[in-house]
Amino acid sequence: MPDPSPPAEAELLTLVIPVLNERESLGPLYAEITEVAAKLARPVEVVFVDDGSTDGSWGIILKLAETDPRVRGIRFRRNFGKAAALAAGFRAANGAAVVTLDADLQDDPHEVPNFLAALREKDVVSGWKKVRHDPWHKVLPSRVFNAMVSRLTGVPLHDHNCGMKAYRREVFNEVKLYGELHRFIPVLAAARGFTVGELVIQHRARKFGYSKYGFRRFAKGFLDLVTVKFLTGFGHRPQHLLGNFGLFPIGLGLFGMFLLAVNAVVRIASGHTEGGGPNTQVVVSILSVGLLLFGAQLVIAGLLAELIVDRGPEDLEPYCVAETTPPGAP
Repeated sequence: MPDPSPPAEAELLTLVIPVLNERESLGPLYAEITEVAAKLARPVEVVFVDDGSTDGSWGIILKLAETDPRVRGIRFRRNFGKAAALAAGFRAANGAAVVTLDADLQDDPHEVPNFLAALREKDVVSGWKKVRHDPWHKVLPSRVFNAMVSRLTGVPLHDHNCGMKAYRREVFNEVKLYGELHRFIPVLAAARGFTVGELVIQHRARKFGYSKYGFRRFAKGFLDLVTVKFLTGFGHRPQHLLGNFGLFPIGLGLFGMFLLAVNAVVRIASGHTEGGGPNTQVVVSILSVGLLLFGAQLVIAGLLAELIVDRGPEDLEPYCVAETTPPGAP
């Protein structure tokens, strides 16, 4: 059920924007955001997170923060990835509602009012670039990947990787980001009981720079999907996964040992104590013992994982901040 008390119109809205070598697009993006903010019936703050840019993007962010107190900036010491940039932006956000968008101008800030309207009914709203202005070799694998994610996670979104999403603030108290899990925030939120919706948005052709993603993204995405499936299904009960995998080889090992015992009894009872394929018995014995040991290791690993989950300390933040905009900015 959606929260019966959604963020009020007068409450602060935070825009979180990861930046990686987007110097040319920051000025036009800020102009569009200013235009949209003037039409909203609520205050707005903008948090730019410079994820190790080397093209002077931080200088542009500093100038924007100097001229507009609604703008804040965070600069990383190096490139830590989009998930870390979003995590830092979420931590710095003061708004009751948070909207994320990419800095490359392919996300349209004029969609923000639509996201806020959808956020009245849902806790998380993910954008869907139904008509994409990307080459086919990016679109086709992306659609296959999105279908696979939806099927495996049970969160039916058409565009899990869309950078434009809206969240209620309480979502960030429950969802932790690291690695490249940013594309799975709706899945992680749904696993914590939050409601997730989808909104068709306009996707614009790239004007500046180049895509940060290549074919390696899909291999990483699949590995991240495995991680998310584990976290959402077995994150607090790893023994249920590792133990189940361990019980299968243990069962096979015990069955092999049982067959060897039966064979020995039959041979002794029949008086055939010689011959009978000792090589086969040796192979079965080795396989049975190996399966027993392997299964036992998985069960023990599950027990250790349970101890780590139960007593492990909190991890450090997955990023390192070099500087922020002057404290005069809000």
